[in-house]
Amino acid sequence: MRQITAALIGAGLRGGRVYSAYALEHPEELKIVAVAEPDGEKRARFACEHKIPEDMQFASYEELLEREKLADCVMVCTQDRMHYKPVEGAMKKGYHVLCEKPMSCDAKEIMEMGEMPQKYGKVLSICHVLRYSLFFMKIKEMLEEGRIGKLMNIQHIEQVGYWHHAHSFVRGNWRREEETSPMILQKCCHDMDILLWLAGSPCKSISSFGGLSYFTKANAPENAAGRCTDGCAYAKECAFYAPGFYMAHPKAVEDGLVYALSPQADPAEEEGREAVKKALEEGPYGRCVFHCDNTVVDHQVVNLMFENGVQVSFTMSAFTDSCAREIFLMGTEGQIRGNMEKGTLEYTHFLSGKTEPIDLHTPSALHSGSDMLMMKDFVRLIASAEGEDGGGGTKAAGCRRASSGAAESVDGHLMALAAESSRVTGKTVDFSEYKDGMRRALGN
Repeated sequence: MRQITAALIGAGLRGGRVYSAYALEHPEELKIVAVAEPDGEKRARFACEHKIPEDMQFASYEELLEREKLADCVMVCTQDRMHYKPVEGAMKKGYHVLCEKPMSCDAKEIMEMGEMPQKYGKVLSICHVLRYSLFFMKIKEMLEEGRIGKLMNIQHIEQVGYWHHAHSFVRGNWRREEETSPMILQKCCHDMDILLWLAGSPCKSISSFGGLSYFTKANAPENAAGRCTDGCAYAKECAFYAPGFYMAHPKAVEDGLVYALSPQADPAEEEGREAVKKALEEGPYGRCVFHCDNTVVDHQVVNLMFENGVQVSFTMSAFTDSCAREIFLMGTEGQIRGNMEKGTLEYTHFLSGKTEPIDLHTPSALHSGSDMLMMKDFVRLIASAEGEDGGGGTKAAGCRRASSGAAESVDGHLMALAAESSRVTGKTVDFSEYKDGMRRALGN
């Protein structure tokens, strides 16, 4: 297989530090030859890491796409509301595309993007990295083998983590629904997609409840400072005290969250600590979590009924001590319990009464190593599309989908939007009618 070349649009955490890491770890397979990023500091850092010449560095995706086609594919890793135009522009130009989730926060754009691969004859993959998790692949395999008989119910919990929620959804870039998207879409379209896959049937109806209940000014302690660095009296008793997290919490560095403050931020180095201190004193990440302008929910539940009778209860909550996904699948002949981050499953067979622990030995990396498995699959998919020997996609016992394609990602996104509609209106959504309404809006 020849080396695949890529251009990156959006050199933030996911594009600039996670997905692009595949090119550094596997240079024989993938090389990033161009970058478009409006932040000059981020653009320069990324270009230096990947040895991208100055004439292949752009301040906007429009500048990049104005040039003649300069790579095999484009990776679109911009903010939620900024995916559609660069994806469409890149596909028109003849690029294959990898697009960060969510595809869009607009149902019309989502459905149009689902049709783009057929329209332009190019690959459009969505970063539904959970599809590449050994954890969920093993569960799907067990379901298809009939290990628990007929699947009846699923309970699924996404523990956002109190510190991760504070970073991304109270202080950070995804805090305002008006500027990004509803949290059930931006954070949980992963989960809607996986639940749809595990249920093995189209969704029939959806209801949802939740809201922004805690991270509001009404819950601020008396006389709490507007910024953690302004001598807040509650510094020693607040779990959300910013210097305490960014300077000392292991996840700040492990998950790369500290680099959202500044590319130079590194609590392990004196210069890095100074960069963190300055960012907390002046930037959004130093604000009190009760005095921010956040609007996304901090907890939400979604109930799903599928056409084959499978019922699902999904809970997303900020009020947990870790970022984890736990699942409980109930069937007519057995059950499966699991924790994705721990890489563990527990299978119980009713008739024999035997319980079997299953340790998947998943990597400890973010999303249990799924990010790199997705990139591996995408690179091989592009090689195959270009007539090279791609070596096949990631598979497990024949139950894997070939790729996280745009067409098969549509329903999971629309399920998230339908859940948000139910949460806001208090009404149960008939999913088939909801989709038909979207199709009529498209004129299909």
